[in-house]
Amino acid sequence: MTAAPVTTGTAGRLLAGYHALGRAAGLRDHLTQHGPPPLPGISARSSVGSQLIQVVEDAGLTGRGGGAFPTARKMRSVAASRGPAVVVVNAAEGEPASGKDAMLLTVAPHLVLDGAALAAHAVGARQIVVCVHAGGELAAGTERAVAEREQAHLTAVPIRVCEVPGRYVASEETSLVNWINGGEAKPTFTPPRPYERGVDGRPTMVSNAETYAHIALIARYGAEWFRSLGSPDAPGTALFTVTGAVAVPGVVEAPVGTTVADLLRMAGGPSEQLQAVLAGGYGGTWLSLPLVHTPTTPAAFAAAGAALGPGIIIALPSRACGLAESARVLAWMAGETAAQCGPCVFGLPAIAQDFAAIADCRADASVYHRLQQRMSVIPGRGACRHPDGAVRFAASALQVFASHVNFHERAGRCLAARRPGVLPIPGGR
Repeated sequence: MTAAPVTTGTAGRLLAGYHALGRAAGLRDHLTQHGPPPLPGISARSSVGSQLIQVVEDAGLTGRGGGAFPTARKMRSVAASRGPAVVVVNAAEGEPASGKDAMLLTVAPHLVLDGAALAAHAVGARQIVVCVHAGGELAAGTERAVAEREQAHLTAVPIRVCEVPGRYVASEETSLVNWINGGEAKPTFTPPRPYERGVDGRPTMVSNAETYAHIALIARYGAEWFRSLGSPDAPGTALFTVTGAVAVPGVVEAPVGTTVADLLRMAGGPSEQLQAVLAGGYGGTWLSLPLVHTPTTPAAFAAAGAALGPGIIIALPSRACGLAESARVLAWMAGETAAQCGPCVFGLPAIAQDFAAIADCRADASVYHRLQQRMSVIPGRGACRHPDGAVRFAASALQVFASHVNFHERAGRCLAARRPGVLPIPGGR
């Protein structure tokens, strides 16, 4: 999915240049907006690199790809490893409803590449790899941006663009490393983690495109500036892909801690009556309408039993059947496995089949009992977090759509379940 930026109500940091221009920023536009990147003219892993990592730590930046891991801690781990490192920019979003990294790399590519170059200097990297999904225009556009930088002598560390298969698990960090190394785009068992041994066996920093763009701004404007928006425990702004039943679907930038309800308003507000909101994408959680007032911080979402993930908000209209929508997603998730561990090979298809029976109003008490048992044994046993996310999504569906479950148990059919699906599924399933 490539989502257009919503042009009103943004915090105006990452997308400031786009909103000022109304178009994608070339290198000249970028330098006019932000000036040249403050790259040191000395070797990496120097005091200058350490200072950047400290500023990123003081800023409190966490990864914007879904894990919310402290970025400075990741940088320090790579910098402390022996030998030259690699920096990987993950713009290969696996979530079908997400478009923020692709959009950011389209409209502000040099902000992302600045951040990657700064990170490379800080951790001692000799190579930058930008990963995008294959088959689109993003690779060509990124190549053009890289060429602009080379012509302007802004590329001290070589940058190459790598096209990754458009599968859900292909954007997981160990999948990217495996693919760059010539293997399949599938998660690998850990340890070691990429920061220990990644691309070509070297310590590798993998972060998403938005995280690197924030590094570029923090290096220019400082930690205090970054913390002036957001909340004390989750500072800064973030990009959110807001889709579904809203008037202006797209990507919005807002301070971390903005409520889900306010994000919906920034996307023009609901376009029809809502029954629930999906937060965090297909590895995330359904939220009942009272929970739309939850602030978008990891702590607040955890307290609500939810997961924000990579900043995806999907408004589900009342006319849809939440159980049928969830069954469609789970069937797709079961087909997106890496097929290399039991929870994915056997567990997810079984859960998807049970959900299909519930959506089709042909489930009895034994199906619900079996489903609960299956969901209780899968978390934490997979080679990656894909099965955990699918179980989290399924469990939240049973909770939020409990009244639908009761109706499906009693009724012989659900007319809403037979309507065309609302949630985007690759291939239109």
